[in-house]
Amino acid sequence: MSDRDILRKLASHWMELASLPIMNVRLRQWTALKDLHAERPMAIFETMFLENYVRDEDLACEDPLFRAVEKNLRWNIRHIEEVGDDMVLAPEYRVYWDIDSPDYGVPIPQNYISDGLGGHSGFNFDHPLKTPQDADKLRPRTWHVDRPKTYQRLERLTEAFGDILPVVLHGTPEEFHCGIAKGLFMLAGNDNLLQWVYDAPDTVHRIMAYLRDDRLAYFDWLEKEGLLGLNNGWGLIGAGSPGTTHDLPAPGYTGQARVKDMWIWMESQEVTMISPRMFQDIFLPVIEAQTQFLDYTVYHVDGICAFAHVPALCELPRLHGLQILPGAGKPSPLTYMDTLKYVQRAGKGLQISLEAHEVETALRELSSKGLFIETWCASEAEARELLRNVARWSHG
Repeated sequence: MSDRDILRKLASHWMELASLPIMNVRLRQWTALKDLHAERPMAIFETMFLENYVRDEDLACEDPLFRAVEKNLRWNIRHIEEVGDDMVLAPEYRVYWDIDSPDYGVPIPQNYISDGLGGHSGFNFDHPLKTPQDADKLRPRTWHVDRPKTYQRLERLTEAFGDILPVVLHGTPEEFHCGIAKGLFMLAGNDNLLQWVYDAPDTVHRIMAYLRDDRLAYFDWLEKEGLLGLNNGWGLIGAGSPGTTHDLPAPGYTGQARVKDMWIWMESQEVTMISPRMFQDIFLPVIEAQTQFLDYTVYHVDGICAFAHVPALCELPRLHGLQILPGAGKPSPLTYMDTLKYVQRAGKGLQISLEAHEVETALRELSSKGLFIETWCASEAEARELLRNVARWSHG
C-alpha cells in the first residue's frame, strides 16, 4: 500500500469518527463549561504524555512528512476509539505555519537519556548563562515564517487526502503560552535563579525585562504578520481542554485573529521558592505587563509554596482567575480553605481539583460564582448523581 493510500484510509476513518453526533454534543458541552454555565463535568485523558502510544513500528509511511501525519492520525483515532473521554475530533486536519524561532543569542542545548524501557522522556538543559556577566550575551530575537514551505506542505496533504478530510491552514497552534519565568530557568538554571535574586538582583531584573519584551514582541509580530489562529474551538489549550467559548473572539474581530482574541496560558512555576517580597519586586511586574494586552487571563498557582504569592496576584486588576493546585502528594485544596476564600473575596475566578466526595463541602463553603471544579467518578451513574446534587449544594 502506498503512503497516499495509507493516509487516505486513515483520513476516512478520522472523518467517520469526527462525524459522529457525539462530537457536536461534546463541543456544545465544552462551550457551556467555558461560558460558565456547565451542563456537566468534562474529562480529558492526556494520552500525549503516554510514551509510545503510537510506536514507530506501528507506522507504515516512508515519506517523512506523511509519516509524521500518519502518526498524528493514528494517535487521535486510537484515543477516540479507546479512551472514551470528552475529546473532540473535528472534521478537518489542521496545518500550522512553519515559524523559525532563533535562540536568545546563546544556544540552550537539551540532553536526553534513555530509560530502562527504551523511553527518552527525561532530559536536562545545558544552561548558557553561567555568571551574571553572561547576560551581556543576550540579543533581541527576530522571527521568520516560511510561507512557501507551509503552502507546499498544505498542498501535498490536500492532494493526498483533502477530498476526504479537508486540510486547512489554521495559523498558530492552539496552545498559546505566556509563562516567561521558564525562559529564565532555561537560560540560567535553578541554582542561579535562586542565588542571583540575592547576589545579582539587577541581573535578574534585566533578564526578566528582556524576556518580557521578547514575548510581547513575538506576539506583536505574529499579529502584524497575520499568523495567529483562533483557539476558541475544539483544539486543546492551556492545561489541556478545548477552548470553545462565545466570549472569543473579542469585539471588533473581522476575520484575522489578534492577540486579544486568544486564550493564553499564564504561569510562573519556576519561582515557587521565591519570597513574596522578591516575587512582587522582580516577577509580578512582568506578569502584570502580560495581562495588559489580554482580555481574559487565568494564572496557574502550582504547589503550596506558591500560595504565598496569591495575595499579590489577586491585586492585579486584569487577572481574572487563579487555578489553585497544592501539588502532587499534598492534601486536598480544601485544606487551604482560607486561600480559596481569599481568591473569591478578591473577585477572582477559582479553579480547583477535588475528589467527588469533596464536592459537597466545596460548594457549601465556597461561592459557586466563578468556581470551576475538576473531579472524577468511578462510574457514569455516580457522575450523574453528583450532577443532580450540584444545583442543590451550590449558592452564590
